[in-house]
Amino acid sequence: MLRFLRIRNLAVIEAVEVEFESGFNVLTGETGAGKSILVEAVGLLLGARASAELVRTGEPLATIEAIFEAGGRELIVRREISNQGRSRSFIDGALATASALRDLSARLVELHGQHEHQALLDPLAHLPLLDDYAGAGENATRVASLWARLRSLRDEFERSRMDEREKSARLDLIGFQLVEIEKAAPKAGEDEELAGTRQVLASAERIHRLCEESYATLYDRDEAVLAGLGGVWKRVGELATIDPQFASYVESGDAIKAQLEDLAFFLRSYADGIDASPARLQEVEDRLVLLERLKRKYGPTLQDVIERRAALARERELLTGTGQRADDLLNSLDAATAEFLSEARELSRRRRTGAVDFARDMEGLLGELAMARTRFEVRFNDGELPESGWGERGIDNAEFFVSPNPGEELRPLARIVSGGELSRVMLALKTLAHRKPGSMFDSNPVALKTLIFDEVDAGIGGRVADVVGSRLQDLGKRFQVLCITHLPQIAARGDAQFLIEKSIRGSRTVTRVERLDQEGRIEEIARMIGGASISEQTRASARELLDAGSIRSNAPVAGAKGERRKRKSTNS
Repeated sequence: MLRFLRIRNLAVIEAVEVEFESGFNVLTGETGAGKSILVEAVGLLLGARASAELVRTGEPLATIEAIFEAGGRELIVRREISNQGRSRSFIDGALATASALRDLSARLVELHGQHEHQALLDPLAHLPLLDDYAGAGENATRVASLWARLRSLRDEFERSRMDEREKSARLDLIGFQLVEIEKAAPKAGEDEELAGTRQVLASAERIHRLCEESYATLYDRDEAVLAGLGGVWKRVGELATIDPQFASYVESGDAIKAQLEDLAFFLRSYADGIDASPARLQEVEDRLVLLERLKRKYGPTLQDVIERRAALARERELLTGTGQRADDLLNSLDAATAEFLSEARELSRRRRTGAVDFARDMEGLLGELAMARTRFEVRFNDGELPESGWGERGIDNAEFFVSPNPGEELRPLARIVSGGELSRVMLALKTLAHRKPGSMFDSNPVALKTLIFDEVDAGIGGRVADVVGSRLQDLGKRFQVLCITHLPQIAARGDAQFLIEKSIRGSRTVTRVERLDQEGRIEEIARMIGGASISEQTRASARELLDAGSIRSNAPVAGAKGERRKRKSTNS
């Protein structure tokens, strides 16, 4: 669960701090106020590509921090983006790679942005959804892995059949590339570590100053903090003899003193350990330039370069081997083909069996989303694809067909639905994915996953908006849901509502986020109903929507009546 989000100097956001609730959270505000920037910030925490353009003008660094609750513990994730386009990631204070950030955050958050509606129009996106529903995800992963191995063996076999001239030329190229990579001897994660070192060295003077000042304040001055602690604890001890409430502080005194001493000595040793010489900085810069050149030629990542070195070594061994090696390779190729086909056929069977229930459940959910009598079907290729059509998805092609209107024939999803219908199909798919019996979300789901919907209400309104709000409200009972919306029918169903506003302060644009109480929600929903001109009639309508939403959720609306609480999550 995403409990806390802090953003600094990202686009128009100067400083934002938001504490989210565990159920259904709605984010509202005028178009262009910065709502989608919050979603983009979470995306950066998930490992999305960062660029210098995201950093607020005039600032050296943008930071995004989040506290997640998972498995009964708190997890702190942080991403820093410099105005030079470099970024660093941290998990619980430890430097982490972007891939580690993606792996971790993907287990905690599902981000469903506006682009995902359009992704449904690509038939290639349909099979993974069906695999997930059919519980065939592990099968699909194995098929993809077996296909990668089969394709690699095919390539090796084709190269083994080169004539002598081609083989000689290829060996010369392999030798050159191997020498270039092996001479550099890259290590996994080395580039990110060096980028961090470069930043430290470039700031060495400031680091020395901060460390020395902090060490002196804690330890070295006559009025140092540690020198005065003895007197503090002596007086607290006397207080404890008078009032036992002070006893716990006396007991923690030694631990606090030890922690401060550790900090003081670390500050001194850290500053002394920085080699801030121009030669060291140049050494780091030169090494980074070398690694960047390797990544451009053999990457795009350093891990790709390392894997390329291993692949080149295997290819050289193959090309310099004997005819026996070619025979062994052909046998391996036959075995890999048989293994791939066996796993792909099992995956195909599970897909085709699950597709019937998948279509039936989709029709039921679409009916609940005001698309009654919609017909839905998953259509496959006839039989197995020919060998030329095999791939990482196996031996199947599949596409969703839908008929939203009675009497109309089924047509491909990409050719039939409107924007509003597409939003509801996407929501039905996500609802279906999290209704699966026996899924990992069945036990304590709210603690495990956050679902973020960026304008899932695109293209809908009226009664349909109320139905979509109901579905999101239901999801909020099993997960933490964050939803950006422009529709009052959806906003009124939230357990908590946050207002995002943009304003001009001085000559700069700033965005702030405010947690609304009951009266604040009435005003904001009235604005969503009637626009800039808010009347008592629109306020009455807003109260009715809030009352109805609270009753349907079987829970009080955030900021109960009589409670004039308006927590400002930020003032930026």
